[in-house]
Amino acid sequence: MIGPLWNKPRTTVLGLMSGTSLDGIDAAIVSIEGAGPKAKAELLHYYSAPYDEALRERLKELCTTQHSSVDLVCGMNAYLAGKFADACIEAVRGAGMEMDEIDLISSHGQTVWHIPEGDVHDPYKVRSTLQLGDLSVLAKQTGRPVVGDFRPADMAVGGQGAPLAPYGDLILFRHPSKGRLLQNIGGIGNCTALPPNAGPDDVFAFDTGPGNMVIDQTVYLLSEGKLAYDEGGAWAAQGTVDEALVSELLEHPYFTMEPPKSTGRELFGKAYAAEFVSRAGARGLGTSDMVATATAFTARTIAEGCKRFVFPRCSIDEVIVSGGGAHNRTLLNMLRQSLPKQTILTSGELGVSDDAKEAVIFALLGNDFMHGISNNLPSATGASRSTVMGKLALP
Repeated sequence: MIGPLWNKPRTTVLGLMSGTSLDGIDAAIVSIEGAGPKAKAELLHYYSAPYDEALRERLKELCTTQHSSVDLVCGMNAYLAGKFADACIEAVRGAGMEMDEIDLISSHGQTVWHIPEGDVHDPYKVRSTLQLGDLSVLAKQTGRPVVGDFRPADMAVGGQGAPLAPYGDLILFRHPSKGRLLQNIGGIGNCTALPPNAGPDDVFAFDTGPGNMVIDQTVYLLSEGKLAYDEGGAWAAQGTVDEALVSELLEHPYFTMEPPKSTGRELFGKAYAAEFVSRAGARGLGTSDMVATATAFTARTIAEGCKRFVFPRCSIDEVIVSGGGAHNRTLLNMLRQSLPKQTILTSGELGVSDDAKEAVIFALLGNDFMHGISNNLPSATGASRSTVMGKLALP
């Protein structure tokens, strides 16, 4: 346990999140009162910086063993830090603030590879994870202290380094009488189950599987690169779901693995989506049917994960959706059909921005690091103990 690096009763933290959907950088300026599970967070300003198509496609290549290389990874680590710095500067400007009003920047980084369990066939592929966006470059370019690289600390004490959002979900969404499931739908879907009046040991969480990842790549392929995602789920709404193909996709062994578990582009990235499109085409599906089926697949992975792993453990009254998937009306309708006994709503309906939520959570994680407070949840990641996650870079 490290000692506190500050003891401020209220801090202003700029949280950065760039997720597996590879759509861009979310920046949330957050006023935080206190620290730990009783902290109170207020979102002051939110800014989003989309990745351009060339950068998005380069990142997709880095997330594959076929097209990545050490020189690309090395260069991207510094390049992304510069993009993160630009996002911080624009967020502060948009909030009408000065950079020296920001006490801390807390960055998740851009995940390009994740090995949650290690490889029994290769002793060098141990439990590990890699997020790009060098902390020192970010600190020097913004002139503010930066905390980041959170996941390795959890993995070092036996955890999977994911999911980390449940810690913030507990702070932001626990309810004295309602059981709540927080379902983030970014590139990957991850859920956090909060029983009524939950404490840290009561939280249960895991990655449900692909969120927008397969949908987005399917749309990109079918539109020949003209579209990066299915806005509002409009394309999927025009199609008919191939239920038999969805059932086949659900046979992937990831979905029956017991939590804690986490996943990423290693399993459900470009190659997986390309295979899905090929299989769907061989079955005679039209383009709208393919997008509808990919969307139904994501909805079913979430619903089946709930039914298999969550509902037997705790009663859930509300499923609260955040991330880019919260804007996909077709996906939300499919979730409502698959989980008819639960109320499906978005985090925005409860006052926490659908898009900003994870950036807010990383602001909380960085604040706790500076207070020397453990900020992982072993009940969610499988770690052997609580620990302080993060590394500090000074300007």
